[in-house]
Amino acid sequence: MAIIPQQTFFVWSEIENLGDLERLRLVLEYMPDEDLMQILEKERGKGRDDFPVRAMWNSILAGVVYQHPSIESLRRELSRNGQLRFMCGFQNGKVPEAYVYSRFFKKLFKKEEMINEMFNKLVDELEELLPAFGENLAIDGKAISSLSKRENKNKKEDGRRDLDANWGIKEYKGIREDGTSWSKIVKWFGYKLHLIVDADYELPVAFELTKASTSEVKQAHKMIDDLYETHPELVESCETLEGDKGYDDTKLYEKLWDDYDIKPVIDIRNMWKDEDKTRQLQDYENVTYNYKGNVYCTCMETGKVREMCVGGFEKNRKRCGTLRKLCPAKQYGLECKYIDKCKVKQGIRIDIEQDRRIFTPIDRASYKWKRIYDKRTAVERVNSRLDVSFGFEKHYIRGIKKMKVRCGIALCVMLAMAVGRVKEKQVKEMRSLVKNT
Repeated sequence: MAIIPQQTFFVWSEIENLGDLERLRLVLEYMPDEDLMQILEKERGKGRDDFPVRAMWNSILAGVVYQHPSIESLRRELSRNGQLRFMCGFQNGKVPEAYVYSRFFKKLFKKEEMINEMFNKLVDELEELLPAFGENLAIDGKAISSLSKRENKNKKEDGRRDLDANWGIKEYKGIREDGTSWSKIVKWFGYKLHLIVDADYELPVAFELTKASTSEVKQAHKMIDDLYETHPELVESCETLEGDKGYDDTKLYEKLWDDYDIKPVIDIRNMWKDEDKTRQLQDYENVTYNYKGNVYCTCMETGKVREMCVGGFEKNRKRCGTLRKLCPAKQYGLECKYIDKCKVKQGIRIDIEQDRRIFTPIDRASYKWKRIYDKRTAVERVNSRLDVSFGFEKHYIRGIKKMKVRCGIALCVMLAMAVGRVKEKQVKEMRSLVKNT
C-alpha cells in the first residue's frame, strides 16, 4: 500500500504525460482482471488457441489506451508495431482477424457484471491508497451519441442495428454580463453516461449507462443508493455532493442529507412563478429572502435593505438543522437607525425545512458554497477525457450492451492507470505525483 503522509491531490496530467507503452504497462499490470480471464479461458476449453484469451483482452485494453476508434484501426497498429504485439501477448507475430474480435466481444458483452466488479475493486483500492478519497463527490450526465443517426424502423436484431438508443434533449440557461438571458438546447440520438466522480482526484467512483432520454435526477437517486451498497465506507466518509441545476430536486436534497449525512451543493433553478424577487421570511416583518438563499433585513426607519451575514450551520438544532443569519449593522459596524428596536439584531435561525431547496446545510450565500461548487468541474474534465483520451468522441459502437461494456472498460482503464501510478511512486518522488492543497 502506498503511504501518503499528507492531504494531497492526484494529478491526472502526470498520467497523460507518460509514454504510450508506459501507460499500457500500468493498465496491464494493475487491472484486476484475473477472475474474468479464468472464466473466459474455461469457456474456451480445449478449442483452438491461436489467439489466447489474455492476449485478446490485453489488445482491447491497448485499443482504449491508444484511442483507436475501431477494431480495424487497432489491427493496423498491431500489424506494424511488433513491440505492442509482444506486450499484448501475441507471440506468433500474427494479428487476429476482425471476426476473431467480433466473437471475443460477443463473449465480453455477457460479462458486464464482472467488468463492473473490476471497476468496484479499483475504487476500493483507491480508497486505501488516496487520503480523503470520496470526501467530495460530483455528479453529472454525459451525452454519448450512437453511431446510428436515428431510430431504425427495422426492429429485427442483426448485431449491427442500434435498437436501444433514443433521443435526448438538454437545455442550458444562463445570464450574460449585460443582464440578458441566454439558452442553448442540445439534442442527440444515443445514450447518457451518468457519472459520480471524486471531485478532488478527478476519478470516477460510480457510473451507469442509460438511454439518452433517462432523467438525470431519477438516476441520481438510484446511483447514490447503489453506491452505498457497494462502497458504504466511501459514502459514510463523504462530506459533499456537487451537481448542476439538472439535479435540483427536493427529494434528492432530503435523501443526501437525511439518509446519508451528505451536504448537497447543487445549483438552483428559479421556480418562483410570481414577479416578486423576494418573499417575507417566517414572521419577521423586516426580513426577506430570494430563491438563491440570500436573506435581507430592512431598516424600518430609512428603508435601507442590507444582506444579512452568514452565521454558519447548526446541525443539531431542529430535526434537520438551522442556518444562522447575523445583523449586518453589528457585524460590519454600519449605522442603522432602527437597530435598538429591531427584533433581529441578535441574528436569526432558519429551519432548513422551511424550503429544502433554498436553505441547505452549506449556506448558498456563503463563500464556502461557491468554493465547493466550483469542484463540480471535475466531472466535466472526466467527461472530456472520455471523449478525447478514451475515444468516445468518435466511435463505431451500436447497442446499449456494447456501449455499457465499452464504457466500463474505459473507466477501468482510467482507474487502473491511477492505481499503478500511485503504487509505483517512491516517497522522494511524490512531488511529481501530487501537489499540496
